[in-house]
Amino acid sequence: MTFFYRLLRDDHGATAIEYGLIAALIAVAAVTVLGTVGTNLTATFSTVAADL
Repeated sequence: MTFFYRLLRDDHGATAIEYGLIAALIAVAAVTVLGTVGTNLTATFSTVAADL
């Protein structure tokens, strides 16, 4: 029974999981921002090419 009690109180892996979640959130935000910037950049280049 003490094994299960110690297992429930053990929090050694919590920090690694939190860092993993933060890294995943940053990756999703970066992909979203880069997708938007890429679309805007394509539109800008198309406008410049049409004006030339």
